[in-house]
Amino acid sequence: QLWSEYLPVPLHPHSLLVLPQYNHDGDAGRLKAFGQGEQLLQEPRCLEELDDRLHFFVEECDYLQGFQVLCDLHDGFSGVGAKVTELLHDEYSRKGILTWGLTPVIHRAEVSRFCFSLQELEKDFYRLMNTALGLVHLSRQSSLFCPLSLNSSLGLR
Repeated sequence: QLWSEYLPVPLHPHSLLVLPQYNHDGDAGRLKAFGQGEQLLQEPRCLEELDDRLHFFVEECDYLQGFQVLCDLHDGFSGVGAKVTELLHDEYSRKGILTWGLTPVIHRAEVSRFCFSLQELEKDFYRLMNTALGLVHLSRQSSLFCPLSLNSSLGLR
């Protein structure tokens, strides 16, 4: 079972790239760091599969104007998005790349403002580093980069 099975509109099978090592394992199997995401797309099998899926859709276009990339900034998918935009920029340098950097709303109880656990501090550190690295890399490779969040500060303190 995949998250895409719960969407009201079905997705094309070639539009999904499932990463089995990061599939439904909760926090244990998550991409935590920016470098993990970048490294994931340096694996030849994963890179080849992404390239095949991308070319499948590009070949269907009559007049390709550019790409839109939606990317989480707060976790390791920031690194995946940075690597994808780098590949798009290298391969389709004359096409526009509009990148949306997304961060979630972070809810914290009032008590947790004063007593931080080591796990919370580690998550905040990773979130800060992933967001900073994602902002730098994604804005460098994109024609237009737009960070989006319902938080007033991209979820950073």
